[in-house]
Amino acid sequence: MTTHMTISHGSDFDGVDIVAIHRLRELSDHLHGVLPAADLPPLSAVLGTTGHEQSIDTGHAAHFADLLRSAAEHRALRKPHRDTAALLSVAAATAAARDEPWTWTPTTERPGG
Repeated sequence: MTTHMTISHGSDFDGVDIVAIHRLRELSDHLHGVLPAADLPPLSAVLGTTGHEQSIDTGHAAHFADLLRSAAEHRALRKPHRDTAALLSVAAATAAARDEPWTWTPTTERPGG
């Protein structure tokens, strides 16, 4: 059973981040009231469809990087969610800067596993 997502352009030695699906869904739930309502649907769609492989083009990755950075800097977002938003923001910005798709792949692997 898929429990985590391997997200490209991450900060570990292999250039990925492995994030628990429940952390991504929780982040999506907590973005309401932190980001403008108009910006929520596309980002929530990505965070909410975890468990399925995704490839996000560079334009969307750049936009998501900005949104996630804003969320990570917002005082109303609790620390665990700020940390997840910051991690994803850096990965999205890296993918956009390299003009490469930002990919999310389901896995059962855990961080450090």
